[in-house]
Amino acid sequence: MPGQPSGYQNEIYLAGLGGQVPPFTTNGTALEQAAGAALAPGVFGYVAGAAGSGATNRANLAAFERWRLVPRMLTGSTNRDLTTTVLGTVMPAPVLLAPIGVQSILHADGELATARAAGSLGVPMVMSTASSYSIEDVAAANGSGPRWFQLYRPNDHAVCASILYRARAAGFTVLVVTLDTWTLGWRPADLDHAYLPFIRGVGTAVPFSDPVFRAGLERAPEEDLTPAVLKWVPMFTGTDRTWDDLPFLREHWDGPIVLKGIQHVDDARRAATAGMDGIIVSNHGGRQVDGAIGALDALPGIAAAVGDRLTVLFDSGIRGGADVIKALALGARAVLLGRPYAYGLGLGGADGVRHVVRSVLAETDLTLGLSGHRSIHDLTPDALQRD
Repeated sequence: MPGQPSGYQNEIYLAGLGGQVPPFTTNGTALEQAAGAALAPGVFGYVAGAAGSGATNRANLAAFERWRLVPRMLTGSTNRDLTTTVLGTVMPAPVLLAPIGVQSILHADGELATARAAGSLGVPMVMSTASSYSIEDVAAANGSGPRWFQLYRPNDHAVCASILYRARAAGFTVLVVTLDTWTLGWRPADLDHAYLPFIRGVGTAVPFSDPVFRAGLERAPEEDLTPAVLKWVPMFTGTDRTWDDLPFLREHWDGPIVLKGIQHVDDARRAATAGMDGIIVSNHGGRQVDGAIGALDALPGIAAAVGDRLTVLFDSGIRGGADVIKALALGARAVLLGRPYAYGLGLGGADGVRHVVRSVLAETDLTLGLSGHRSIHDLTPDALQRD
């Protein structure tokens, strides 16, 4: 992605001279509304919905509102540096695309579209175990782009090892292990539509293309779907792991390992003691536990406790550039963008994803400079004031 990310703003204004306006809105709130109008209710509810009353999702957003940027003047921030390297991954900006499963419910190209968009921008994508397309197909679509792999750990050791081997062989460099979704939270938006893609065979391409998983079936999934679904669903959900399970992952993955779903400082310390390379402070976008703390409220304490021992990343509540800057100032090395790019995918496939990501990066770049900073690496809590 050559040039300053804020250049996307100039592209839009210059196109306006020819009567051309962006095909998708640049306003995050309007983007969600447009997706809600365009997508089927069950599909939109699956992406936008949250656990229980939605209190945790609201807490995620409210936590950002409590922190305010304090702009500084005459700092010479004409040219800004957003580049960074996280766990060996060179990034044009401190933003990754969060692991979101079953993307084919949003657009026929699903994860392939996301992979193409991310690859074209050099922005890392984190592929979900619940992908609609195989590991190898997503890697091919991503080309030379940086990519990480997210694991919902199967109960079957052989299947798990096979999936990890395939991901590493396909060029995924970092393993993200999701801890907070060993079973589904109470999600009224999905329940009210009786909508769960997995039991329909959607979001199962990773296991259904796995040779070890397929060897345990009497008939291939494409010949007899139901037995394959009934074998896979209890294999990757319903079992809460313990810290003693982590060495297995290290044995079968020779790259960095990141634990996603950390919200308590003691769990962060435990991750560091266990030799993990990083953590993602996250509550799964408020989709798992109702009435939990906002993820940003957990970030400063966790970053202070373990930031010198492992890489601290942040997820849950990022909607725009100001959010990115706030999370970085409070101790995150980079952030994961989730729902916004999913809405872009639903509205316009790869073009929609690319537009949303470029918009977020442009706003991040502009906010960094206009608040008086020349580099993301200069951000500290001093850049903020708490209401």
